[in-house]
Amino acid sequence: MKHIIISILTALLVVVGVSDVKAEQSKRLGPWEVHYNAFNSTLLRPEMAKQYQLSRSETLATLNISVLDATVAGKPAQQVEISGYVMNPLSQQQTLEFNEVIEGDAVYYLAQTRFSNLETLRFFITIKQGNQTQELRFHKEFWSN
Repeated sequence: MKHIIISILTALLVVVGVSDVKAEQSKRLGPWEVHYNAFNSTLLRPEMAKQYQLSRSETLATLNISVLDATVAGKPAQQVEISGYVMNPLSQQQTLEFNEVIEGDAVYYLAQTRFSNLETLRFFITIKQGNQTQELRFHKEFWSN
């Protein structure tokens, strides 16, 4: 199962044809292994953007998150409640609106946010399932293509 999620995330990077985007990252948060990736939306192929109802723009970032159950063999993908916001260097916040995508056994969450050229955004993501809540925080620098 973990291999399927990683394959999908890797395929996403291959499809966008990005050599300057870091491979997806992951963090262990409680019982979950959370994989996350943020990149400029212009790196998406137009047909992929259309398929996932994403916009492409030089100042629009795409965020991809998947949550795996690290306590179970095979680390199955998890359907979770996910919310969050992004903060720019001036501490201005934008709420992230996530869309859930289910493809076979894979589950991932996509969101987009605006940025200015050479701007570092800080992401604050809340992941909930039942009585389990975890926070994912990371930052990423974006630039216009």
